[in-house]
Amino acid sequence: MTTPKLVEHFFRHEYGRLVAMLSCRVGVQYTEDVEDAVQSALVTALGSWTKSGLPDNPSAWLYRVARNNLMSELRQRTGRRRILDKNFKEGIDTLDREPEVFLEGEICDDMLRMLFVCCDESIPVESQLVLALKTLCGFDVREIALRLFTSEANVYKRLARARSRLREIEFQPGDLSDEQYSSRLPAVNKILYLLFTEGYLSSHAEMAIRRELCGEAIRLATILAGHPIGHAPETFALRALMHLHSARMSARQDTSGGLLLLEEQDRSLWDYREIQVGLEWLGKSAQGDAFSRYHAEAGIAAEHCLAPSLEETRWDRIVECYELLEHVAPSAIHTLNRAVAVSEWRGPEEGLAILKNFEAPGWLSGSYLWSAVLAYLHLRCGNTDAADHYRDTALKSAPTPAVEALLKHRLQI
Repeated sequence: MTTPKLVEHFFRHEYGRLVAMLSCRVGVQYTEDVEDAVQSALVTALGSWTKSGLPDNPSAWLYRVARNNLMSELRQRTGRRRILDKNFKEGIDTLDREPEVFLEGEICDDMLRMLFVCCDESIPVESQLVLALKTLCGFDVREIALRLFTSEANVYKRLARARSRLREIEFQPGDLSDEQYSSRLPAVNKILYLLFTEGYLSSHAEMAIRRELCGEAIRLATILAGHPIGHAPETFALRALMHLHSARMSARQDTSGGLLLLEEQDRSLWDYREIQVGLEWLGKSAQGDAFSRYHAEAGIAAEHCLAPSLEETRWDRIVECYELLEHVAPSAIHTLNRAVAVSEWRGPEEGLAILKNFEAPGWLSGSYLWSAVLAYLHLRCGNTDAADHYRDTALKSAPTPAVEALLKHRLQI
């Protein structure tokens, strides 16, 4: 791995962790300053490592430089010394004790604690997601906008609102009560879900799949599920969903990195050990009366994993899962997906019938997903003119080259 690529690797892997570690030590109200310090450290690393080679412990090197950047900035501000000495002595003392060894559990605990902080009830839910995805997960604004079906301007507004509130919070992440952890668990689960989803079908122009994001999401979900706070059916189902999707990841790309259709995937490449892990977590998630969107989505993923072939897929069971999904998490996109499943079960005409009188909201009707499904169903029904119309619209709105190539293949161009 070249030095620039290694720095990029550290940016994607270490950025969120460094922000979490330093924010936990100096105070969450300084998270924006922490982000600047970490970004500056990564830029310094690019120049230094290119000339002098890698240090013995790159993670510790980045932590030390980011910490020094942060301390320098805070101490240079008018009155900062007095405020630091008076209110944050403990945090500064902690900062000055540089960790000799980066313990995996300690770092991930910081990440999880910061995720719970980002989900403060006084921050609107939409802003919580944006803050966590931008600050801790390393997403850029465009990626967040695509993943949340909103505009980049709206993302900036939500981020500014969340950061403003974060600056007002005067407590350390360790001050959260058990009740606060419990009430914020659904929001943290959603962030981990979005982190995994971005990895599984990336909005990045040059990467159809981002395995490092999926790996990070699974790792955090694993720690969360193993903690008493995350010992809940919803978290178990989320973990099941991640493993069941991850098990099929190697078969989703061709040798050039392009995405493959489900019927084209070599099922011998599926990781059946990981499928088994996913099924075990799905079984654990069934304990109790709770049922979440993750249960329904994991059920759909399990049906695909257990099917010997596309033709032998139990589409009736998948349609049932989509109906449950629409019930627990109403969304137009779930209706769209149910229409596809119905078309596989009972034919494209029945799939189109579901969408005939369905008024899609603007965020969906303007996306490639809506046009692509309509193009596919009309194509199968032999409605050439309608298929061409929706195909052209879908291609124009495809978010990445990988998705555009997949659409061309699916729609037989």
